[in-house]
Formats: sequence, structure tokens, C-alpha cells
Amino acid sequence: MYRKILITTDGSAVSKSTACAGVKFAEQLGAEVLALFVAPEYQYPVYVEIIPPSYPIEEEYLATMRRTGAEHTYPIIEAATKAGLVHAALTEFAMSPAAMIVQVAEREHCDLIFMGSHGRSGWGQLMLGSVTNKVLSHTQKPVLVHRLIKAPGT
Repeated sequence: MYRKILITTDGSAVSKSTACAGVKFAEQLGAEVLALFVAPEYQYPVYVEIIPPSYPIEEEYLATMRRTGAEHTYPIIEAATKAGLVHAALTEFAMSPAAMIVQVAEREHCDLIFMGSHGRSGWGQLMLGSVTNKVLSHTQKPVLVHRLIKAPGT
């Protein structure tokens, strides 16, 4: 049925719980897992001629976000390893996480996108909810939207 499943994460507790459910789903199918973290692209200051000393240079930012992506995708990779599944992790950069999720699913020949209905709590929850809605409306691939009944840690 599904041979390769794209599991997205934003690093939040809710997203981690969703990702673990995604790996369990992949395990039931014997599917390959591709973990994805989409980081915001580097933003140059408005006045490039006067860059504040505390503002990171592009290389520092990209390295930091790649480390962050590796940290956020690690629980998915760890669970997939324990389940004996073929797996990989990617950190991509984009201004539109939804567009990047759809693009990666196409480029990597994923059969299914597995993502949460919401990620971050509070205001950020609305943002990831909108990412989920955008993915649903911009891909022709099946999307399994996982909804947590209870928030992690409660």
C-alpha cells in the first residue's frame, strides 16, 4: 500500500507525539520513513550595509538550523531504527513550509504524508494548522492527518 512515508515535525511536543504515531503506522506497513523538518530561510537585515554585530551570518544560521533539524528529526529516526525500518532525515529551508513539504514528498517519491493537525501550542498552533491545510490543498498525494486526543504530558 504505502512504501515510503514522509513524517513532518516542527520539534514541538505535540509534533513529536504525532511523529511517533507515524513511525508506528509505518512499522505496521513495513514502510520506509523519511523525517522532515522545514526551517525558515535566512533573512537578511533590512539594511544590509549595517548588519548588527549580534546578527548571525548566513553560514552560522544555516549550520544552527541544520543542527536544530537533526535534533527535531532524531526521535523519528530513533523510533524507525528500533522498529527496523529503512529511514532518512532531511532539513530543508523555505519561506513556505507547506510548499516545501509537498515538494519533498514529490521529489523523494513518498506515497503518503503523515502530519499533525496542529503542532505548537497557542498562536503557533494556528500556524501549523494552516500548514496542514495548505498541504492538504496543494498535494495530490494522500495525507494522513494525526490528531492527538490529549496533549503530551497531561
